Amino acid sequence: MPAEATATSQLPESEEFQTDRVATISAGHAVHDTYTAFLPPLLPAFIESMSLTKTGAGALTVFQQAPSLIQPFIGYVADRVSLRYLVILTPAVSATAMSLLGVAPSYAVLAMMLLVAGLSSATLHAVAPVIAGRLSGTRLGRGMGFWMVGGELGRTLGPLAIAAYFALSPDDLSHSPWLMIAGWLATLLLFARLRDVEGRPPRSEQGVPWRQVLRIMGPLLIPLSGIILARSFMSSALTTYLPTFLTEEGAELWLAGISLSVLEAAGVVGALLGGSLSDRLGRRVVLLVSLLATPVLMLLFIVASGWLRFPLLLAMGFVGLSVTPVIMALVQESCPENRALANGTYMSLSFLIRSGVVVLVGAMADAWGMRLSFAACALIQLLGLPLLPLLPKRKR
Repeated sequence: MPAEATATSQLPESEEFQTDRVATISAGHAVHDTYTAFLPPLLPAFIESMSLTKTGAGALTVFQQAPSLIQPFIGYVADRVSLRYLVILTPAVSATAMSLLGVAPSYAVLAMMLLVAGLSSATLHAVAPVIAGRLSGTRLGRGMGFWMVGGELGRTLGPLAIAAYFALSPDDLSHSPWLMIAGWLATLLLFARLRDVEGRPPRSEQGVPWRQVLRIMGPLLIPLSGIILARSFMSSALTTYLPTFLTEEGAELWLAGISLSVLEAAGVVGALLGGSLSDRLGRRVVLLVSLLATPVLMLLFIVASGWLRFPLLLAMGFVGLSVTPVIMALVQESCPENRALANGTYMSLSFLIRSGVVVLVGAMADAWGMRLSFAACALIQLLGLPLLPLLPKRKR
């Protein structure tokens, strides 16, 4: 028997990496985020059919992300009672809401559907990564890598699904409700595989009051907030406005959607390797490489043309999207007694910052044009570099 397998078999179950269960949670994450990724490739269609400005179109993402503000509360509850069944339901709820976007008769109905999907997403992202983290034992970075692989895979498949839909039914979204079927099947699968997984901390983990959690997380949250803000400009430009940017450059809707899938597909590999590498090399090293390399690749992408842009998209996805599991590992390490509350606080902060930045980037695009806005977003990310030394060192 290999030495690694022997060592693993001698670990208590709480310290083992439970691959099958972590992979199941990651698969549910993938299906869920496939649906929540429908919005960016649909924005050009909504801009045309409802005569929206880019600022108005970008504001739709705010409705989708606004429920993230209650994630600390969801995490606080999840540290005390099991929210396992709510997590199991999230793929079905999000699939239903996002599949109905195509038949929404007005902007107000679009906003309502996105709020429902956002509430479902807030529940999943506040609770499920913490469950995955506990099932990862001592390999938290690897577990968060698995979790983010699911998310990046979903954000890869979502634009592809919309691109395939447009290829089969150009300019007709009336049949989009049929797309929700896969989400309901995913919920059934999660119920079958995870109904016996504990959704709250073991009794040995004693929770602490939420005010104390915030004090404990303070040394991390202050520099991390600045890094998240700097990164949000780049991530908003790429993950929200990339299809719009390419359609303005002359690409067809299906090709613009595929480009987003190329970016996210590279992020699948980057997320898995980024989390594992941060376990070995350190969280700061992986963050440093990403913050430096992604802006350079973005500027090259802007000046490139045609098919030369696709390898640059692959590189940006690999390097730029590899850091989320690293940040999530940092957050859960900062407060191991209240992981769900800590994770919910981070997710809420992240989505709040991103919601404002998405609208700001849309306003920049309306005022300056997409090219100049993308270049500005690349340079803004570099402002996060001086904050890296302020991050707390990893506790081993």
